[in-house]
Amino acid sequence: MPDKHSPTVRLCAVIPTYNNAGTILSVLERTYRQIPDLIVVNDGSTDETAARLAQAPMPVTTIGYARNRGKGYALRVGFRQARAQGFTHALTIDADGQHFPEDIPLLRTAAEQKPSALIVGSRPMLHPHMPQGNRWANRFSNFWFWLQTGQTLPDTQTGLRIYPLLKLRGERWMTARYEAELELLVASAWAGVELCPVTVRVHYPEDRVSHFRPVRDFLRISMLNTLLCLLALLYGWPRKLFRSRPQ
Repeated sequence: MPDKHSPTVRLCAVIPTYNNAGTILSVLERTYRQIPDLIVVNDGSTDETAARLAQAPMPVTTIGYARNRGKGYALRVGFRQARAQGFTHALTIDADGQHFPEDIPLLRTAAEQKPSALIVGSRPMLHPHMPQGNRWANRFSNFWFWLQTGQTLPDTQTGLRIYPLLKLRGERWMTARYEAELELLVASAWAGVELCPVTVRVHYPEDRVSHFRPVRDFLRISMLNTLLCLLALLYGWPRKLFRSRPQ
C-alpha cells in the first residue's frame, strides 16, 4: 500500500462512474495500488456497476443515487466527501479505463512540489487510437480556454487531475454535466490558481463506454463557453489585470 508522501498533501481518489461495469473494477484495483483511499460516486448507473462495486476487494467509500445527475454533480459530491474525510487534495480519474493509474505518481509528485496548484494530466493528442471527435473537441475547448483566461493548456478535456480542495471556487457550479471540468479550470485560472500540466498516457479499450452525445453536448459546451466569455469580460480579465498591476 502506498504511503502518503507529503505532510501537506493528503490525497484521495474521487472516481465518478456511470455505466462502467466492464472497466470499473480494473480501474479501482490499479488506482488502489497508487492511492489507498478511494471514493466512488455511482452516478445513477443502470447496468451492473453497483454489483461490481459491491465485489471490490479493497475498501471503497461508495456514494450512489438513483437518477443520473451528470459528471459535474458527481464530482461535487465526491469533493464534499473528500473534505469531510479530511483530505486536502483529490485525484480524479475516469472510470472508463482510458487513463493509466500507473501515471498517478507523476501527478502526485507535481502536487507535492506545488500543493496550491491544480495538476492537469495531459494526454497525447496525436495518439493513433484517439477518436477524431475527441481530438477536435479538445482543440475547440483549448481555444476557448485561452480566450477566456489568456492561458494555454495542452489538454483541457482530461479527467485525470489533482485538485487542491481548498482552492476550488465553492460547490455551486453553473453546470452539472461533464463540461463542469472545463468550468473548474476557467474558474481556477481566474482565481489565480496555478495550472500545472503533466504529460500522461492514454488508452482506449474496446469495452470503453462513452456517454458523449455529439449534438446535445456540443450545444451545452457552446452555451457554457458563451457564458464564460461574457464572464471573462466582466470578471475574469479585470481580476487578472488587477492582480498583475504593480503594488
